[in-house]
Amino acid sequence: MAIQRMDNVLIVVEDLDAVIAFFVELGMEVEGRGPVEGRWVERVIGIDDVRQEVAMLRTPDGHGKVELAMFRRPTAISAEPKDAPANTRGIRRIMFAVDDIEDVVARLRGHGAELVGELAQFEDIYRLCYLRGPEGIVVGLAEQLR
Repeated sequence: MAIQRMDNVLIVVEDLDAVIAFFVELGMEVEGRGPVEGRWVERVIGIDDVRQEVAMLRTPDGHGKVELAMFRRPTAISAEPKDAPANTRGIRRIMFAVDDIEDVVARLRGHGAELVGELAQFEDIYRLCYLRGPEGIVVGLAEQLR
C-alpha cells in the first residue's frame, strides 16, 4: 500500500502567536487552534504529562499544512546550534511557491525575517531565497518565472 499524501509538518515553537502571524503573513490560513493533552497524545509522542497548544495552518490551495505546537508541559528543548546552517542534518526548511518573491520577502521582514543568503535566480526558471523567521524557522521561497 502506498501513502495517500504528505499531511503536515510539525514545528515546535515558544511564541505561538508570533509564529502564526509570520505564516499568516506568508499567506497561510489558520485552520484551527486549541489545547492538546491527555493519555492519547502522551502515547503517540512518548512524553508523559504533556500539555500543549497546537495550531494548524494550511496553504490557500488546501493541500499543504504546517502544524505549530507550543509545549506548556513539559518545557520544550532547544536544538543546537540555534541558527543551524543549511548543511546540518535534519529538516532545514519548508519551501513555498509564491507569486511575487520580493513582495513576500518585504512583508515577512516586517515580522523579523532575514535573508539567510541572498535572493538568487536559477537560469530563467526560478527566483529563490531562504528566510529565517521567528524562532529560527527557515522558509524557502520560489517564484516560477515561466
